[in-house]
Amino acid sequence: MNKHFIKNIDFSKPIDTTSLVEYQKGTVISKTLSQNKYVNITLFAFDKDEEISTHKSEGDAMVSILDGEAMITIGEESFKVKKGETIVMPANINHSLLAIERFKMILTVLFDVEK
Repeated sequence: MNKHFIKNIDFSKPIDTTSLVEYQKGTVISKTLSQNKYVNITLFAFDKDEEISTHKSEGDAMVSILDGEAMITIGEESFKVKKGETIVMPANINHSLLAIERFKMILTVLFDVEK
């Protein structure tokens, strides 16, 4: 039996990634695709005006917007990021996300395990 490192997604077939998480009124929905000491890959669906408040991560976090638009703040600077765009939030820097309109994203966080 092969060990799989990715979960909650079909293998060996094309998939509309945006269909893997659905919008729900007044909430943020997430689905983990992979999580270990090296990487965390999670899909999110944010309803309009929902947010993840200011926090830090020990890994570099790359957000790719799959649908909609978000305001992403990194340190003191804010960015409007929309469908088809990607932004990287550096490790150990405060960041937050706010749904300007409902949006879906894939979050990939890479960790330095050699510290």
